[in-house]
Amino acid sequence: MSVPKSETVSTASGTVAVAPLGHPPAAAVDVTWRCLPFHALSVAELYALLQLRSAVFVVEQTCVFQDMDGLDPVCHHLLGRDAEGNLLAYARLVPAGQAFTEASVGRVITSPAGRGRALGHALMAQACSQLTSLWGQQPIRIGAQAHLQAFYGQHGFVAEGPGYIEDGIPHVEMLRPA
Repeated sequence: MSVPKSETVSTASGTVAVAPLGHPPAAAVDVTWRCLPFHALSVAELYALLQLRSAVFVVEQTCVFQDMDGLDPVCHHLLGRDAEGNLLAYARLVPAGQAFTEASVGRVITSPAGRGRALGHALMAQACSQLTSLWGQQPIRIGAQAHLQAFYGQHGFVAEGPGYIEDGIPHVEMLRPA
């Protein structure tokens, strides 16, 4: 699979969007990023992130699984909201020794309303940066849906080991070296 080269485009407010070379982003959007430990999430923030996770991972992907797996309380939660407060992007930052030996980024989501704006790339850049700020420079391991290997590869992740099936969806472990 060939991944198009991309360029960074900045808007007046500093929003960064990534688009294939020669093509502007579909619709750049200002995103405010917040990274919070579980105990600092408001009830409304917790509801919004769980609602988005359920809408995408359970309903859209037609995958019945136990999303609330007990890890949320030990994680930091990265939320990307637009100017109206809509949750457009989310990722869970997992400390080393919880899901994997290494620290991890999981539950990576761009909402349907936020798609086509390169928010997935902005989200992964923010997630890796926040993880490093929280816990220092270190390898990051993820359990990626197999069809997203090229996407994660653009962020320095390399597939490791054989693929596997998780909740009926093909996955592969990927590692981003320190």
